[in-house]
Amino acid sequence: MTLKKTLTFLFCLVSVSVFAQDWNKKKCAVVLTYDDALNVHLDKVVPALDSLKLKGTFYLTAAAGPFTKRLPEWKKVAANKHELANHTLFHPCDGSQPGRSFVTADYDLATYSVRRITDEIKMTNAALEALDGKKERTFAYPCGDTKVAGVSYVDGIKGELVAARGVQGVYVQNKPTTDLYNVGSFMINGQTGDELIAMVKKAMETNSMIVFLFHGVGGEHSLNVSLEAHRKLLQFLKKNEKDIWTTTFIEAAKHMKTTASAKK
Repeated sequence: MTLKKTLTFLFCLVSVSVFAQDWNKKKCAVVLTYDDALNVHLDKVVPALDSLKLKGTFYLTAAAGPFTKRLPEWKKVAANKHELANHTLFHPCDGSQPGRSFVTADYDLATYSVRRITDEIKMTNAALEALDGKKERTFAYPCGDTKVAGVSYVDGIKGELVAARGVQGVYVQNKPTTDLYNVGSFMINGQTGDELIAMVKKAMETNSMIVFLFHGVGGEHSLNVSLEAHRKLLQFLKKNEKDIWTTTFIEAAKHMKTTASAKK
């Protein structure tokens, strides 16, 4: 082998090594998130994850009935290393936006104050800490809204949270410039198992992280995916775990912070 070919070979090896380091020595990262504290998450999703020893992130609305009425079960979910994450106390959204007829006057971000939403997020953190004993927490913006009466509340909550999930459908790169307080995710509604798997394969090809945003799984929400499609995705993740890092949102965010510091 000539010197030039040897150097090219070594360069490729180093590039692959660095490439693989981005996601815990895997080709990509997958984060499974589930919003709104639904009964189906406890009844269907958690058993499905546990059967394959996969972990999920549950963005919980603390005033929701399936949360307040099933606290011991959510405590068990946390004890099994799933992430209990903050999705506010009452799930307020901006009713001034198009298609928001479901927003009630009492919980309309268009008439909130930054103090009110911040206090509700802090209260939800306290409720979750009572279950899992943890002080570090991540957050998901209800309806993807980051403003209160037209004013951003993002800076006001950074001190309370490790990271936050948005709703823009993008594959996330592990770069120091990635905004960890508005990480993109793909909202799932009606996709087949093959379509979900194809999304993961794209993350593998691009050395990216994909964050799935689920609501209903087998029902209970207008945004829904079938149990079969969800199961097929989980089985693919398990089968390919040598190449895919399936992790919680908080662990992914911490990893990105660590690697970002190392790259500086």
